[in-house]
Amino acid sequence: MNFKKVLRLLTFPVSIIYGSVIHVRNFLFDKKILRSTSFDMPIICVGNISVGGTGKTPMVEYLIKLLQQQNLLQATISRGYRRKTKGFLIANKTTTANEIGDEPMQFHTKFPDVNVCVGKDRVNAVQQFLQLKPETKAIILDDAFQHRKITAGLNILLTDYNNLFYKDYFLPTGTLRDQRSSAKRADIIVVTKCDHDLLINKKEKIINQINRFNQGYIFFTTINYGKPCHISVSEEFILNNETHYILVHGIANANSLRNYIASFDKNFEEISFKDHHNFTQNDIEKIIGIYQKKTGKTVIITTEKDAVKLKWFNELSALPLYVLPIETSFLFNQKDDFDNTIKNFVLQFNNNNNEQKASAKA
Repeated sequence: MNFKKVLRLLTFPVSIIYGSVIHVRNFLFDKKILRSTSFDMPIICVGNISVGGTGKTPMVEYLIKLLQQQNLLQATISRGYRRKTKGFLIANKTTTANEIGDEPMQFHTKFPDVNVCVGKDRVNAVQQFLQLKPETKAIILDDAFQHRKITAGLNILLTDYNNLFYKDYFLPTGTLRDQRSSAKRADIIVVTKCDHDLLINKKEKIINQINRFNQGYIFFTTINYGKPCHISVSEEFILNNETHYILVHGIANANSLRNYIASFDKNFEEISFKDHHNFTQNDIEKIIGIYQKKTGKTVIITTEKDAVKLKWFNELSALPLYVLPIETSFLFNQKDDFDNTIKNFVLQFNNNNNEQKASAKA
């Protein structure tokens, strides 16, 4: 019996207790004993029922771009994990990752025209934001599927192809933070991080399994990596097989990233930190020290999420430190169907609101 199996057996009683608490909580919400708040505007929730990276950030960015194309004023609201502030905040020109968290800061950096907000209490955050920006036409809730105190108009549930929710177990035996049957609350389920060449028969098997919990829209996506750009200057780098790489990251699930870097350098070196890590001067000295010991052409690669924190360390600007962008890409020609589902939801919601307001005035 290997270590993982022993660990699962030892933690299983704790998982039963945790799962029981989650079942009771969901029962109370289902019976409306615990109340949920809804808002008279289109709110899109992106989340999962497991811990760890399922691709929420690239999905939120995909939605931002999609709604921007429709000229729909919007906001993103995140919790702001590991930030050093409290309460509700809206990012501005002087905001740092320490104030709002790394992922919201990534949104703010890439989409400066979008209102990027953070608030642990999502209901309060939406209320405060709408008081300041009542003209908003859409809000994206980041990582809020399990936050049942707020009812979104459209729930998008993400599940990692390599760790599908219907095969998973409650924490700490597995990675589930909510029960499998909660998938029924999703309007859309997206299987993320799929192989680029995913076979149709595998796709159908996954659909059949998901249909046990939800018979709604099911989409399949993969990750596409872009050209790395230097962390402090506008300089791109093309990954190649003749360069050695040092991978620096603090993300929950780095398997896809590792595999991608390994496709260029099987012997790459990895410096990993906990998810949402706040880098210290000692961390920076460690990165520089490892780089200086390398011989031959060596490049340091990091993620967009980590870069919003690393860029504040001036001593890194002289190193060949490049930021690797990623984006969501739909498989099986599903892009148009997904886009239309999102656009129709927002437009129809706003049209219905306008008609109701016109009727009220008449």
